[in-house]
Amino acid sequence: MCGIYRRRGRLHYAGANALVAFVAAAAALALLAVIVGESTDQLGRKLGPGATGILQSALGNLPELFVCIFALRAGLVEVVQAALVGSILGNSILVLGFAIFLGGLKNGRQRFDSEPPKTIVTLMMLAVAALAVPTLAKELHTPAGMHIDGLDSFVAVVMLVLLGASIYFFIKGDLAVPAENGEHGPSWPTYLSIAMLALSGAGAAFVSDWFVAGLEPAMASIGIAPAFAGLVVVAIAGNAIENLVGIQLAWRNQTDYAVSVILNSSLQVALGLFPVLVLLSFVLGGAILSFILTPLLLAALVLAVIVSAFIIYDGESIWLEGLALIGLYCIVAAAFWWG
Repeated sequence: MCGIYRRRGRLHYAGANALVAFVAAAAALALLAVIVGESTDQLGRKLGPGATGILQSALGNLPELFVCIFALRAGLVEVVQAALVGSILGNSILVLGFAIFLGGLKNGRQRFDSEPPKTIVTLMMLAVAALAVPTLAKELHTPAGMHIDGLDSFVAVVMLVLLGASIYFFIKGDLAVPAENGEHGPSWPTYLSIAMLALSGAGAAFVSDWFVAGLEPAMASIGIAPAFAGLVVVAIAGNAIENLVGIQLAWRNQTDYAVSVILNSSLQVALGLFPVLVLLSFVLGGAILSFILTPLLLAALVLAVIVSAFIIYDGESIWLEGLALIGLYCIVAAAFWWG
């Protein structure tokens, strides 16, 4: 970590372009995300398949948690909201799309047990409905719109309770996350997995500060809107684990595991990361995060959940469906390019 900061200092004093410094921070964040993912996978092998999928999805969002915390302290509420929605969109349509597209090109029509993904998608629909309530209350000028902080807090608590119940159900209930059938590399000792998780988690906190510090100068240098920066740049950098792991699993024709890991990540952002950040924003001393979204963000969220549900519900996929999901993501991203 000291080496990272020495490199940061050299970039600063050499007068490096703001975009170059930002890209360096994003690359460091993505590298830490990969380390978190590998450490989680190593630890998860000793905990069973159900815990592996949940743990991998949960800790995979750790870098994004730190990025959003520092962004809130910097007052970048629009970026944080767009990043959270972008994480859901990125996993539900972009990463899922690439997984289905590349997996289909290599393996042909891919089939998977549709029951766990159908349950996840159903919970995602409920999560999006819950996220929409504060926005509707505000936009429709209801009495609840005058008490948004209280409504946001109540919605956040309910969503966290639902997240806890869903984790328990998937690990202990009838719909455990499918086991991975592929070959594993050498296993790490348990103490090494825990140590790497702790070190990479601490590193993610430091690099996230660096990442956020370079975000505004980078946006200004290339003229991109805060909403686009959050929706695409921050979301993809913060979700490097799912971007790599889910696609890799589909390429190996481990479709059950790939779909569950990708969709679980979206679910945990919606039911976990977003509510946690809303509650934390009241004590961080920076900007207050709300569930109130712009109409385009909310519409994009609803479209992503509906389209991914149609893809998942029949229990099979072809490469053309994946390409269609990628196309939808590009269209949504283009709508935010100008703000």
